[in-house]
Amino acid sequence: MAKILIIDDERAIRSTLREILEYEDYQVEDVDNGIDGLEMIAKNDFDLVLCDIKMNRMDGMEVLTEGLAIKPDLPFIMISGHGTVETAVEASRKGAFDFISKPPDLNRLLITVRNALDRGSLVIETKVLKRKVSKVRPILGNSQAIGKIKETIDRVAPTDARVLITGANGSGKELVARWLHEKSNRSNAPLIEVNCAAIPSELIESELFGHEKGSFTSAVKQRIGKFESASGGTLFLDEIGDMSQSAQAKVLRALQESKITRVGGEKEIDVDVRVVAATNKDLLKEIEAGNFRMDLYHRLSVILIHVPPLSERKDDIVLLTQSFIDEICNDYGMPPKKISEAALDALKALPWTGNIRELRNMIERLIILSDKTITDNDVRAFANPSAPVHEANGSATSSQTDFNQFKNFQEYKDYAEREYIKFKLEKNNWNVSKTADDIDIQRSHLYSKIEKYGLKRGE
Repeated sequence: MAKILIIDDERAIRSTLREILEYEDYQVEDVDNGIDGLEMIAKNDFDLVLCDIKMNRMDGMEVLTEGLAIKPDLPFIMISGHGTVETAVEASRKGAFDFISKPPDLNRLLITVRNALDRGSLVIETKVLKRKVSKVRPILGNSQAIGKIKETIDRVAPTDARVLITGANGSGKELVARWLHEKSNRSNAPLIEVNCAAIPSELIESELFGHEKGSFTSAVKQRIGKFESASGGTLFLDEIGDMSQSAQAKVLRALQESKITRVGGEKEIDVDVRVVAATNKDLLKEIEAGNFRMDLYHRLSVILIHVPPLSERKDDIVLLTQSFIDEICNDYGMPPKKISEAALDALKALPWTGNIRELRNMIERLIILSDKTITDNDVRAFANPSAPVHEANGSATSSQTDFNQFKNFQEYKDYAEREYIKFKLEKNNWNVSKTADDIDIQRSHLYSKIEKYGLKRGE
């Protein structure tokens, strides 16, 4: 049911409009002056405002201007007993949806109200759809580390320098890559993404460089690879630390010569591509282990950007949380929920091994499961943090964990991650695909974690 506010200093007009609109099943509130009207606009979520122009205390045009400053998408229908073309034009120029003269014609009033409400709904839906379609979200945070990343992006983006982005899963590496493209001179050309960990090693070369018809059994037609598709734009090689050695050699050649050859082909094809790569691995250690080429590393790492984990920028949690609340509530079509200071402190106390991705998922869960205000009790009850946190006397503690056994913070993080993955695997009856979806990581990463921690079924 749409909620409408009437602002008019004539009681008879307010009563008439209220009676008409309530008969049409609208929820109606009314006030007799603009100051009270603005206060109600600020405190409530109205779908439409009917506002008189000539009023005591505050002119209707002032109410229109200040009301739109408070709620930019709120439709206003201006009403006046002294209607002129000039007044109507001025109201439209200041943002009014329409202008109606007194006494209002019933049919025109109802049609205008319906059109204004439809327009308001379309504006909100368009914003939601634009945000869903747009892949570039703002980089949120006031910490020194985030400030340095933003400054680096501003300096590096306009150049064609290759960038290697490092950081843990879920920390925001992809977002950094998108902004490097968005602020570059190539922003009008495509940004093509390749998740090197998600593509089988035997298909990665075909994915990157394309193939000719008949070059292998399933090659029933010619295929254009990602390097060609990204020509003129940016190629984002995500999780490049998982790329096979043979593919690494071909990528190195493509970077050196700006030429590629399709699988099964002989013709060299010129490509104009800026390469941005990302990894959650320590590539220097991978080089020592013989898993990654040193010459490719030096080609990729002209500029290094490290995205810190959320555990190292907990002061940003408040800003991130509020942004996620507004965004998710908007997507769900509900009023933004409030969150208490105690709840924010409880969120900041969690270990956040899943980083920004984990925080967003957690906020979405809290929005769905909590009441109008998210409390610290909601966080403890619904957050399901990634490390074992137990409740005692209404506060989060870790009395069942002996912290003396850990020499440093990394050992504790490894312990927490191992226990969390083990718990999830057992919960999902060791279904690796389901567990990977459950904890929101790539299946290949989960296999690596299982191997790293020596996890075995039934241990």
